[in-house]
Amino acid sequence: MRKVIQWISTSVLLATVAPIANSQIDRITGKNFATRSEILARHGMVCTSVPEATQVGLDILKRGGSAVDAAIAANATLGLMEPVSNGVGGDLFAIVYSAKKNKLYGLNGSGRSPLGLSYDQMKAELEKLHRQTIPPLGMLPISVPGTVDAWAELHSKFGKLKLSDDLAPAIRYAEEGFPVTELIAYYWSFGPRLYKGLPGAFLETYTLDGKGRTPAKGDIFKNPALAKTLRLIGEKGRDAFYKGEIADKIDDFMGANGGFLRKTDFEKHASTWVDPVSTSYRGYDVFELPPNGQGIATLQMLNILERFDLGAMGRNSPETLHAMIEAKKIAWADRAKFYADPASAKIPLAGLLSKSYATERRKLIDPNRAAKKVESGNPALDHGDTIYLCTADDEGNMVSLIQSNYRGMGSGIVVPGLGFMFQDRGELFSMDPNHANVYAPGKRPFHTIIPGFVMKDGKPWEAFGVMGGGMQPQGHVQVLTNQIDFGLSVQEAGDASRWQHEGDNEPTGEKMTESGGYVEVESGIPYETVRELRKKGHDVRFDVGGYGGYQAVKVEMHDGQRVYVGASESRKDGQAAGY
Repeated sequence: MRKVIQWISTSVLLATVAPIANSQIDRITGKNFATRSEILARHGMVCTSVPEATQVGLDILKRGGSAVDAAIAANATLGLMEPVSNGVGGDLFAIVYSAKKNKLYGLNGSGRSPLGLSYDQMKAELEKLHRQTIPPLGMLPISVPGTVDAWAELHSKFGKLKLSDDLAPAIRYAEEGFPVTELIAYYWSFGPRLYKGLPGAFLETYTLDGKGRTPAKGDIFKNPALAKTLRLIGEKGRDAFYKGEIADKIDDFMGANGGFLRKTDFEKHASTWVDPVSTSYRGYDVFELPPNGQGIATLQMLNILERFDLGAMGRNSPETLHAMIEAKKIAWADRAKFYADPASAKIPLAGLLSKSYATERRKLIDPNRAAKKVESGNPALDHGDTIYLCTADDEGNMVSLIQSNYRGMGSGIVVPGLGFMFQDRGELFSMDPNHANVYAPGKRPFHTIIPGFVMKDGKPWEAFGVMGGGMQPQGHVQVLTNQIDFGLSVQEAGDASRWQHEGDNEPTGEKMTESGGYVEVESGIPYETVRELRKKGHDVRFDVGGYGGYQAVKVEMHDGQRVYVGASESRKDGQAAGY
């Protein structure tokens, strides 16, 4: 007997289809939540949080550029068009899959604290502000921007076009202007209030009238100063930024305005190529970058969850969410204690990622009660607001890249004539002298931004990421389990309702509240689940924002032919596109 699905638009019957299983009908019709179709392409794919940036990356691929060329071009464009999240004043992390070598490469493009700012001086500066922690605004949280050097490293190893070619589209948009999208305009509007009174050129650079009017949806914004900066980088390479004219301007400005970065900090900066680390989750090898980022929290959570039959427990069931939330708390206790710059601290990486350690930590989960406090474990010491984008090219190379200024637009400090804001990543140092993540000159702070990558049977399966501070490992786990445990498509996995746990232990020194923190959920989480979680002792709240932004490129094989499947979730203005 034929089953008929009627798709009705303006009372017109559009289609009649052959028999389809109920689970497939739910996914196709969006019965449980709204979603959109995946994007399919054979030759290349670009997924970013701004449609124009996606198109820039796609144009680079069509010109013969590699996945890395497309990623750099898209990233530069995002720095212009989404300055509320990223830019050349921030840091960058990436995982690159080389089809030729069937190998993953990791790049840590994060910068370090000023060499001339000692711990004692930092502490004295904080005392003047009546603070015990590093603030998000002004000169104190600024570390060396690592993005430009990271571009250079990626381009040198994997680029096919000239760096100037990769940056040309962003330069053109910066000079000619572009219409600002609605979500970005909303966040942009907070800038004048946040950065009022700080030295530098914020108003000159980021407002339409030089006085405080930020662009509304559809307003045309230009940034000729950024165009000049990008042109110098394209023509003279990374040395223009770290050793030449740009570094000189930064040095002069910082010296005249009470800043701490100096040209020597830029001259000594270098990105670090690292080996991605992984764990196996139900036959899928999930890769993240090692600290100073928080990617291994994803792997720790997956190791704990692997022994729970999430598929049988059900997506968004009380049992599933309880297990996930408790696994997050356990991973966060270790994150708060151990995650730091590996050049300055001994991190028990192998112990943290071992299955035996996960077995011991899993015992902390009470199926009936939410934990109110979780201490870090004792793993064996092994001696041995953000943008995310992903790209793939016709040769099979793939890039998973994440880049950020950290909190909001950053520190609020804009050097006149350069067109970008410095990040405030140094806020994430601890001032506890006994902490692994304690502030020190020339040190990388703890980082929240993490790119993800999955291999299956030794071949690439998916490049993916979720933006948004501490939401990122929680988001990584959710989008992966949505696909692996619950059978959602790569697009549905990102559109599905999310949760996030807050109020936990942090690498900056904050401790979990006595209530065990709290859980925020999107409205798509059934109230029956919320009620049962509350019965278990969880403080559950509803919130409409803060759940990150997801992009992904998945690889499928059809009749021996590779097909890229792209996704860009609906919480952002983004787009997935291929050819």
